[in-house]
Amino acid sequence: MTGVPASLVAAGGLVGGYGVARWTKKRPLGGLVLGAAGVMAGKQWHEKAGAGAAAALGGLYVAAFAGSHPLAKKVGAWPSVLGVAGAVALASWAVERRA
Repeated sequence: MTGVPASLVAAGGLVGGYGVARWTKKRPLGGLVLGAAGVMAGKQWHEKAGAGAAAALGGLYVAAFAGSHPLAKKVGAWPSVLGVAGAVALASWAVERRA
């Protein structure tokens, strides 16, 4: 995945994880996609911005996943997932840009 920005990897993990879980009806498979993308993005964050930034962005990634569930009850599943994925991508981009 070299050459693919961590912001896109992270957003893709959130969107892709949800999509895989929904379309296959196998939540663990979606979790695998979510986790793999999170690990890949985390490695890139660590390399580009350091351990502190990687920990903060990793925490945001997990919080976005968890927060998308209650948000989905208010705005719908896809809008929720797309919204949190966009927020993670934007935060990742901003941190990487400064590094």
